[in-house]
Amino acid sequence: MRRLLVLGGGTAGTMVVNRLRRALPRSEWEITVVDRDDDHRYQPGYLFLPFGTYTPDQVTRKRHTFIADGVDLVLAEVERVDADTNEVLLTDGRSLGYDYLVIATGTVPRPDQTPGMLGSQWRRSIFDFYSYDGAVALATALRSFDHGRLVVHVTEMPVKCPVAPLEFTFLADAWLRDRGLRDRVELVFVTPLSGAFTQPIASDQLGAMLEERKILLEPDFMVERIDDVQKLLVSYDEREVPFDLLVTVPLNMGSEVVARSGLGDELNYVPVDKHTLQSTAHDNVFAIGDASDIPASKAGSVAHFSVEVFVDNFLQLVHGRPMTGSFDGHANCFVETGDGKGLLIDFNYDTQPLPGRYPLPVVGPLSLLKETRANHLGKLAFRWVYWNVLLPGRPLPLPALMSMAGKVVPAEGSPTQGSPTPSREED
Repeated sequence: MRRLLVLGGGTAGTMVVNRLRRALPRSEWEITVVDRDDDHRYQPGYLFLPFGTYTPDQVTRKRHTFIADGVDLVLAEVERVDADTNEVLLTDGRSLGYDYLVIATGTVPRPDQTPGMLGSQWRRSIFDFYSYDGAVALATALRSFDHGRLVVHVTEMPVKCPVAPLEFTFLADAWLRDRGLRDRVELVFVTPLSGAFTQPIASDQLGAMLEERKILLEPDFMVERIDDVQKLLVSYDEREVPFDLLVTVPLNMGSEVVARSGLGDELNYVPVDKHTLQSTAHDNVFAIGDASDIPASKAGSVAHFSVEVFVDNFLQLVHGRPMTGSFDGHANCFVETGDGKGLLIDFNYDTQPLPGRYPLPVVGPLSLLKETRANHLGKLAFRWVYWNVLLPGRPLPLPALMSMAGKVVPAEGSPTQGSPTPSREED
């Protein structure tokens, strides 16, 4: 009996075990997935919790209900991976052996990594929405915030869903306007990037949208510490940004399990081949979703598209054939812009977000890099798709690899190429 072990029962891990359980004979393969608890969170929904669009019960389901029959779900904490002996050690003393290991342990916000972030104002005037508890706490804080300086801040790239901080800013602007409070609140977007986003075309458009909404942009801001007494963000070049309410995106890091196992880089992400997701250190280890170091957005769409490539490659590998699939970094993200509208961006390792129509030329029905009601509805509809199509591993009629069909390439001489998600060296 051959053994496939998956660490992490989130988006990527669940899709992998469900797809491979259907593809691998039960008489020959034992499939196990490990996670610490039985609560599966719909993380894109965290964005909507502070504004009351979603309720907590709408973003939480029981993990075991999405795991296919024939997959063993182990609820336990992982101590470490011993890749030399093909063994995973659990904190309760048990060990799990494997022939192939898939690391899908995700990424988590680490407010402890920025001095002052976890100080006296944490969850009082400093909040995050990248965690379930943070988003719920922020919902309460927003209800009592009626004037002052609201600062939305990104600590450092890469972060999970890099458009989410901008989405929160646009939604906050619309939410305040709906309540007649916008003129009493100064909105500021603080980022380590040189502009609103990571590539020229999208950055110019999103930056113009910030300006149109009278949202101040503070670029190239590398935070050194937070002064929680004076309520100041302080950068390494000694700039100061005051706040009354700070909505911050802490440094994102991979799992401590990866660090304890000696399998990660300085941010606890597993180095892999960016096309096959195979570990650069161990041939029988893969990292998928947010757990890997690939230079793509840490987003659910990347997990979905990369899992499709991974599954086909894995089946080739275990049957003794070369892996022929090559993931291109495809990401596809709705960007909420407030007032019942949204943008859609579609890009990969080599091509930045471009305008056009998606998924079909001319007919769309969705528009790229254009605010539309349809894009907003697509964002809301994705929650149903997530629970009922993606997690169970059912096919979605979208190509895993990015297509140029329907995209409008700028005139010659305009920048069109480049990694849409910069590496840490570029940040």
